[in-house]
Amino acid sequence: MGKLKTERALKDNEAKAVLRAVRVSPQKLNLVAQQIRGLKVEKALADLSFSPKRIAAAVKKTLESAIANAENNHGLDTDALVVSHAFVGNSIVMKRFRARARGRSAQIQKPFAHLTIIVSEVQETA
Repeated sequence: MGKLKTERALKDNEAKAVLRAVRVSPQKLNLVAQQIRGLKVEKALADLSFSPKRIAAAVKKTLESAIANAENNHGLDTDALVVSHAFVGNSIVMKRFRARARGRSAQIQKPFAHLTIIVSEVQETA
């Protein structure tokens, strides 16, 4: 028996990759994700290669994974791929404390984030 196969959530011309629980604030990760939304994958990879942000290397690796998923799993043309969606979600927040003056303490929050990149194949219009 076994369970039924679930329907594919994405369209036939789309592929995705997910980066989970990366140690960066979602606000900072979203700044890098905004830079690549709507770009062709070659331009997005070039922008991430030369970005001064620390998290840009992890975003680039996730984008490369989405491109590989599109090519190997779904048979899409890598030259016609565009970053259609790049969105960030909240994950856990580690809470730490720092000793302060006069016996007090201050809370330090260390947030984590999730990143999802969806690439889609677009048809060239002549």
